Amino acid sequence: MTDRHPDASPADPWAEIRPYRDEEVADVLERLAQDPELLSALTRFRLPRLSRFMPRLSSTLASLAIRREVRGVTSVYDFQMRIASYMARMIRTTTDDFQVEGLDALDADTAYLFIGNHRDISLDPAFVNYALYLAGRGTVRIAIGDNLLKKPYVTDLMRLNKSFIVPRSARGKRAMLAAYQKLSSYIRHSINADNHSIWMAQREGRAKEGIDRTDPAIIKMMTMARRAEQRGVGIGEAIAELRLVPVSISYEYDPCDVQKARELHALHTSGNYEKEQFEDIQSIVAGITGHKGRVRLCVGTPLSADFASPEEVAAEIDRQVLAGYHLFPSHYLALEALGDAPELIDHKAISDADRARFQARLQQVPAELRSWWLAQYANPVRNKAGRIGP
Repeated sequence: MTDRHPDASPADPWAEIRPYRDEEVADVLERLAQDPELLSALTRFRLPRLSRFMPRLSSTLASLAIRREVRGVTSVYDFQMRIASYMARMIRTTTDDFQVEGLDALDADTAYLFIGNHRDISLDPAFVNYALYLAGRGTVRIAIGDNLLKKPYVTDLMRLNKSFIVPRSARGKRAMLAAYQKLSSYIRHSINADNHSIWMAQREGRAKEGIDRTDPAIIKMMTMARRAEQRGVGIGEAIAELRLVPVSISYEYDPCDVQKARELHALHTSGNYEKEQFEDIQSIVAGITGHKGRVRLCVGTPLSADFASPEEVAAEIDRQVLAGYHLFPSHYLALEALGDAPELIDHKAISDADRARFQARLQQVPAELRSWWLAQYANPVRNKAGRIGP
């Protein structure tokens, strides 16, 4: 059985961070079918009473269910095709509409580094992958922070689904620099040698306040490998070879909006927010199962070499993300409820049904969280209008 974290070697320098390969799939699936934490989590979710009174039997049933579900899966592609059927069902049951624009302008046989705004841990790249799948194109490799991979079975599942690991827990400046250098070289190798597209978020952490903004530090990381290889190369040239494409995803409703409001409220009132042990996993589940209303995915245009600094690159990503962001009635209604900038509200875009749906959802939000909840939806309107400063 392969090690969960195979050691890097000259032949496989990114073994610790890269997605799993086809030849590793069988061993990983067998490991998952025996993982006590995964089996316990599944039984608590699907068989709560049985797991409480007969834990050994419920774990056995969960293990059999996993083996049945992945029967015939021998490659990463097979695994993702199983996910695609669940993705189609999720879109059918939790979204009212999903539309994609701009993807057809990109070459189908070329790898791109998609960099997107970040609203949901799993759904943002999942919708990008689903759009690519519907268009008959290859799916992306997904950047995921190691802070989300505290459970070995979560790491296995993510790496089976073509995720690669972004180091956020390395200790010390030298260790962090080495980790980012390795990450940068993997991204460059994926785009230029493997011709395999990648998705990354424009910043660390979700935009909980609804303000999408690119962190220039991410641009610096992306270009580290090229600049280490060729001293003095311009930032624009290093970015152009990665074929970086901004992506904007817009949700009419965010299934995690109350949880985000609670976090913002806690930070504002006490200066601190302590996540519960499984909160990130709960956010992933809530995002997948919660109602999203309408969803739009807008794919931008590849960045050229005409940039002199990471800040200029970040500004262009922000420009394209904001230009592609779709404002729904929920955004205008939140701005209206806050009594702010009435001139920015498109009243013609709001139907009576939209207003009723919004009010019903707002009524479910605890009173002390409502201003934070509303701000998440109102801020994209302000941001698109240039009313939010850097």
